[in-house]
Amino acid sequence: MKKILFFAFLISTLSIYADDAVRQALRRSGNSTKYPNDNVLVVFDSTKVEVAPTGLAKINIHQLFKVLNTKGALEKRVIKMGYDPLTSYVKILSVSIYKKNGDIINLDTSRVKDYPAPARSIYWGAREKMLEIGYLEPGDGIEVKLFRKGFTYALLNDEPDDERYIPPMRGHFYDIVPFWSSNPIVEKTYIASLPLEKNLQYEFYNGEIRSSVIREGEKMIYTFTKTNIQPMKAEPNMVAWSDVAPKLLLSTSPDWKAKSLWFYHVNEDYGSFETTPEISAKTREILRSARNELDSISLLTHWAADEIRYSGLSMGEGEGYTLHKGAMTFADRCGVCKDKAGILITLLRAAGFESYAAMTMAGERIERIPADQFNHSITIVKRRNGEYMLLDPTWVPFIRELWSSLEQQQGYLMGVPEGADLKYTPISDPENHPVKIKGSSKILNDGTLEGWLEITGEGQSEAAIRSVFTGVARCEWEKNLENELLRMHPRAKIIEKSYSNPDLYLEQPIIIHMMYSIPNYALIGDSNILFQPLLASGIFQRAQPQLGMNLDIDERIYPFRDRCSRKVEVEETIEIPEGFALLKPDYQINIIGDASSIKASMQTEGKRISISQVALYNKRIYQAEEWSNFKEVVKAQRKFKDSPLILKKL
Repeated sequence: MKKILFFAFLISTLSIYADDAVRQALRRSGNSTKYPNDNVLVVFDSTKVEVAPTGLAKINIHQLFKVLNTKGALEKRVIKMGYDPLTSYVKILSVSIYKKNGDIINLDTSRVKDYPAPARSIYWGAREKMLEIGYLEPGDGIEVKLFRKGFTYALLNDEPDDERYIPPMRGHFYDIVPFWSSNPIVEKTYIASLPLEKNLQYEFYNGEIRSSVIREGEKMIYTFTKTNIQPMKAEPNMVAWSDVAPKLLLSTSPDWKAKSLWFYHVNEDYGSFETTPEISAKTREILRSARNELDSISLLTHWAADEIRYSGLSMGEGEGYTLHKGAMTFADRCGVCKDKAGILITLLRAAGFESYAAMTMAGERIERIPADQFNHSITIVKRRNGEYMLLDPTWVPFIRELWSSLEQQQGYLMGVPEGADLKYTPISDPENHPVKIKGSSKILNDGTLEGWLEITGEGQSEAAIRSVFTGVARCEWEKNLENELLRMHPRAKIIEKSYSNPDLYLEQPIIIHMMYSIPNYALIGDSNILFQPLLASGIFQRAQPQLGMNLDIDERIYPFRDRCSRKVEVEETIEIPEGFALLKPDYQINIIGDASSIKASMQTEGKRISISQVALYNKRIYQAEEWSNFKEVVKAQRKFKDSPLILKKL
């Protein structure tokens, strides 16, 4: 009995010391005076990872938050975590509220709610777990203790066996730890304990960190600590935070080639790409009109792109790196990126091609440390010349490309029998993505603008123009087309229109021709007329997103991105009323830069004004120092949008 009483006393004493430590941390951390622009302060964020020989990671998370104002109280009214029940287990161990007046409220974790997570397009059974905190006041602290095991954010009601949570690449451990936050962090610590025989490589990016490595018996303990982490200010059109913010990458995988070989074998051993008589018959049907090797690849790619609906349904255990069998996707006619990539590989192999799966990270940079930095599955095919060609059936429906140039300058890893290193997709020449706009108009004496225009393109620019139709239901086509003019002027009317069949995108680029009338387009004064050249002022901006960028930034800190490289060609003639002349009749601009270039001119001849613009935007991702050149070219292209033309009465 004495031992039991002593043990109870010891636990109680330790608890009191722990409570005192939390109170002291809250007192020392500062308040809204020190952090006037923030709502919540993270006093500490501690993660301890215990890695087993199988690669299974058991993770304990200990966090302390401080509410700085009423907005912060609203933000922290609940504790919420997302999870995938198939791959991980998470438990909310405890949540305590340290009131400003000194009271401590220990919340009942049996009140945790477990419910399906909101989903769109991918329905893999993801769930969320949430605990209501309740009423908070500025100065209150929230202490949270969590436990997780597995290789993704996940959770189950009861803790089952560990086997299902061992990572796909058995025996290996990896983690990607962000050391940035939208809230200030006083101290963030990450500790990983690994068996002595595991060789862990790691690197900290975009900043500095305090680290140590020590041996404790048969374990190696890796500790990483960073203090005074401040929220970073976002810039318009900047790259992903993970590309520029502090982060820690860890992996026991020796290199990317080892990951490549594993990815190859995991799919080949499963038989992901085995054909069936039905698939072989469909392949022959698709290739009936094929003329050559590239034509065959194109027909199969676009069949997988167009005929397999993007919709992910959970098939149970195994969602992840193993691609579903082509026969299943062929029967279901739906799937996510890995299913579309898998059925394309199956079709290509049925046609006699050598084809494999590959992985990429859409929207973020992949670093050299071989952690699992992937969110998208694609296809590769070996051409007769021995070179591998990238294909992406997920991103090319209604697009006249086989590999989406929206993914240029993007890392990828091929799962091939010989193994492969990490590679990056090349820049796509802007000449591959032209926007071509031409037209003629006339300003009437009452200010009405009448004329015609024609727009076409190629590559991603053509896809953006075509999205006037493909992005909406057929019954909305006419309205959507009219909206392109209404964005330029609310009184615009289409008098006559014609366009090539939007559905037959492989046969020819989209061509749209319109005749229009815009009453009161020009502002008529006693002795002058004010107007903007319609075509040179940014019509069909859906194909020219650079015109909508915020140009108020003088200098950038971070790299920035456009949708795609592109070439813009505008040819416009305007007939002005008799008895008027341009106040500034002629101009020429010629800007040549590494990031972008423009050659533009305006000339007058009698009553006719001729405007010409040819602009080149050379890539998708730009460095911060390229902003001045890019900005100068966009401003030059926006000249008539920002500075209307003035006609003066003679």
